[in-house]
Amino acid sequence: MSESSLRVVWVYPDLLSTYGDQGNVLVVERRARQRRIPVTRIDVRSDQPVPTSGDIYLIGGGEDRPQRLAAERLRRDKGLNRAVDNGAIVFSVCAGYQILGHEFINDLGRPEPGLGLLDVVSARGEGERCVGEVLADIDPDLGLPPLTGFENHQGVTRLGPSAKPFARVRIGNGNGTGDGTEGAYQETVFGTYMHGPVMARNPAIADLLIKLALDAKALPPVDNHWYEQLRAERIAAATQSA
Repeated sequence: MSESSLRVVWVYPDLLSTYGDQGNVLVVERRARQRRIPVTRIDVRSDQPVPTSGDIYLIGGGEDRPQRLAAERLRRDKGLNRAVDNGAIVFSVCAGYQILGHEFINDLGRPEPGLGLLDVVSARGEGERCVGEVLADIDPDLGLPPLTGFENHQGVTRLGPSAKPFARVRIGNGNGTGDGTEGAYQETVFGTYMHGPVMARNPAIADLLIKLALDAKALPPVDNHWYEQLRAERIAAATQSA
């Protein structure tokens, strides 16, 4: 982490912020400030270089063409890759998740190279679109409560041997492969299909990213009343609709 503050970088909000995923950066900021941790937020548009000195990088979802444009610019820029080489934490959602892998199918129906930060490959699913509430159990090694979110994607993402499933679904589709996996993570890089935004529903994920950035074993407690109300409501909705 930088000496003065926790540097949170929101990557390409002009291209990858279609489904309210900007809420994730707001929650990370809020969770840090509640603990009196100074935060510097950096919004990086697609015509700007990605700084390499950030601590936490957040990437949202988007439509097919903006996804391709984002991947092209991130490959040319190489800033995000260098940031990960420096030990930065990255959390990505949906289109952003696919971009972090080796390859995805772009809006032209062609394979598009990703950044290779996650050992995953994404393709276009042939069945029905994955839409609806999801309830999943996050990898126990991460020490987090069950994952609640909303998925809306046609993509199917398969994990390679270096990536671990972020969660295993009880309700919903997740990666769309039929193997029960949802998202992926690899060292300090995380990906998920969950919207919601996912941090508002799962503030413990934001806390995990902050702990990793600070290299801290624990964080001081904060008021979780509002978050727990939302979590209970959405978990009940997922259970009732299953």
